[in-house]
Amino acid sequence: MTKSIDKKRFSQAWIVVVACMLIQAIPFGVASNIQPQFVSYVVQEKGFTLAGFSLIFTLGTVASAVASPFIGVLFNKVNTRLMFLLGAILSGGGFFAFSMCNQLWQFYLVAAVVQVGTAAISSIGVPLVINRWFDEESKGKAMGIAFAGSGLGNIFLQQLVVSSLVANGASKSYMIFGALSLIVGIPVALFFIKMPKNDSEVVRGNKKAESDTTVSTDDGFTFKEATKTKYFWFFGIALFFLGMYVSALAVQYPAFLSSDAGFKPGLVASVGSVFALFCLFGNLFGGAIFDKLGVTKGLIVAFVLAAASCVSLMFSKEIAFLAFIFALTKGLSVFAYMIGPSMLTGSFFGQKDFGAILGVVQIFFAVGFAAGSSVFGLVVDNFGYRVAWLAILVFIVIAYLALIFTSIGIEKLKKERANKAN
Repeated sequence: MTKSIDKKRFSQAWIVVVACMLIQAIPFGVASNIQPQFVSYVVQEKGFTLAGFSLIFTLGTVASAVASPFIGVLFNKVNTRLMFLLGAILSGGGFFAFSMCNQLWQFYLVAAVVQVGTAAISSIGVPLVINRWFDEESKGKAMGIAFAGSGLGNIFLQQLVVSSLVANGASKSYMIFGALSLIVGIPVALFFIKMPKNDSEVVRGNKKAESDTTVSTDDGFTFKEATKTKYFWFFGIALFFLGMYVSALAVQYPAFLSSDAGFKPGLVASVGSVFALFCLFGNLFGGAIFDKLGVTKGLIVAFVLAAASCVSLMFSKEIAFLAFIFALTKGLSVFAYMIGPSMLTGSFFGQKDFGAILGVVQIFFAVGFAAGSSVFGLVVDNFGYRVAWLAILVFIVIAYLALIFTSIGIEKLKKERANKAN
């Protein structure tokens, strides 16, 4: 009888993980991964400037960051399935609405709507659901599988959207992929997204990860309590510098390899392919690392990988093979910023006000990500690439030292709270 119940719980929890994976693969993938392919077509069809149209990426990121705290609060007040349904409609319906836009301001407005909806179903919604279904010793793997959906979906979406743009142009392609997002997102939200009825349905690991303390919904931090701790602000600072280095490394490496390092286009493309391949495994790898080693040791692994990727890229001009070491280590370290913010928020502050806390800390990462590439470009223009990569290495050190300090400090604080409660 016990085995039957456990199997049922296991099936329910992992069905939810597959649902989250589908959300990441299609609605998130449509909203976040394929838009760059539309840029040249829209600019040509509508007569916009490249700089003017490219602002949709910045404005979408800003809108998502500003809305995230409110989305997090709404998840505590509104039914989760309804929140996912509304998010799926805004994300997919908004992408469909791009087909009817003719003025820049219309694209800007729709981009904001799309990214707000996408935040509700992805960066806020998916972690919130996974955190409720899995405990500290098992949620890393679940989170990694769910977020791996974006990479898997992107493999097919990129090919499909390029073919569609060539055959149909931008407006019709917006309709096609917006409809695809709605066709997948709405049924998944209605039929597969749900929360466990009680703690007995939560999937629990076989052993307790070293240095981690499981925090239930009842004994976590409220938003007000979290913001009164110094560790909340160290966490925010860490995510800001995390966003800075991620943005620079992910966006600027092709330009560096082709211009400063003198790589031929085919070689740059090969580095990009290796990077994409190892990104697919990065979330699965990171989830397993967090589950097996615990949060603090998992962060140390991410620190080593991120530092190695930056140093390898820095010296790839002298030793070309190091560019592939960069691609490998950067791809494996993707878990630090894909599942890291949500995973760490739950581990540090518990589930009591998880959505609201995650919504606020996401702002730190978003601001850092928005600024990182521009800051890197300014440093390159004034001091050259070598100094710029050294600056990024400093950002990596600051980010991970602050994360590790927060992880160690919050564990001590939670133990003190537990002792006082007893």
